[in-house]
Amino acid sequence: MKTIGLIGGLSWESSVEYYRVINQETQKRLGGVHSAPCLMYSFDFGEIEALQAAGDWAAASARMVGAARKLQRAGADCLVICSNTMHLMADEVEAAAGLPLIHIADATAAPILARGFRRVGLLGTRFTMEKDFYRGRMIERFGLEVQTPDSSGRAIVHDIIYEELVRGRIRAESRRQYQAVIEALRDAGAQAVILGCTEIGLLIKPEDSALPTFDTAELHALAAVDWALKN
Repeated sequence: MKTIGLIGGLSWESSVEYYRVINQETQKRLGGVHSAPCLMYSFDFGEIEALQAAGDWAAASARMVGAARKLQRAGADCLVICSNTMHLMADEVEAAAGLPLIHIADATAAPILARGFRRVGLLGTRFTMEKDFYRGRMIERFGLEVQTPDSSGRAIVHDIIYEELVRGRIRAESRRQYQAVIEALRDAGAQAVILGCTEIGLLIKPEDSALPTFDTAELHALAAVDWALKN
């Protein structure tokens, strides 16, 4: 099995889920007491969040490239960015490290198509919902129709991520607010919903949603195991 290089701490709350899913899936497939060879570079998310809020994506990209190069030197065979938002600089990270990068949008789109869905709602940070790096990839590479909430819905989803989920706060009231946003996407024609921030799956479980859910953290972690075992 190849060594998985994880760029984590974006936030650590979801990085824990990556580590759990990767190792549970590896043990499930290989049996016994097997676990996954992996390396993680974990950021201080406070520093990254400040760059995001300031719109200093060049500095954020430089930090991400630096982390990727450290993982490459340490012996990683592939890269996994444990965040949807930070795939904004996925191409630069992959090129700088010279390692294959398992893209979270690809890992999510494939099972959506496999289940026959074409119109999907997208929840995430406002950067993921409003910039084109994520939606555009799903539209251009996979032919999906991607809907986002209206402006008030986007604000609700974004604020709960940064004010609660990355801090480990899970509130029933916030779950109800997300449920209302998902219901609005359903009423607008979405067939399923992408939990397009790696912390959203901590708040919204399949049984909480009016639409079938696709948890990007889980799907991305499973894709990493697929790659590591096949290569």
